[in-house]
Amino acid sequence: MMSIQNPQIQSHAFLQEMYDDDYFPDFLVDKCKAIFLNVCERIEQEQPQNLDELYAITHEATEQINDLQDEFYDNDSEIETAARDCLGETMFFVAQAYGFDDADGEELIAPRDW
Repeated sequence: MMSIQNPQIQSHAFLQEMYDDDYFPDFLVDKCKAIFLNVCERIEQEQPQNLDELYAITHEATEQINDLQDEFYDNDSEIETAARDCLGETMFFVAQAYGFDDADGEELIAPRDW
């Protein structure tokens, strides 16, 4: 696993709003954070040249987050409004940190079912 080079990403407190809310179990927020860090590593490794290539990476990550929903339910939690906003904003932050200022916030997470 490569280490992330982007200083904006290195210093970012990923999903802090979810960590600060007891409704979201930390170990599940950790899993979401790991998905976002994987997105960062993939962007640095694959260096997408356009939005379509970026969206392919973010859509795969969004589907991985979708797969966590049952675990949230099993732990008396769910990916609801606060989590949706936090996850969406985080994906947009990642896109911007890598220079994709024209990325569409909704398109980044288009396959979401949360």
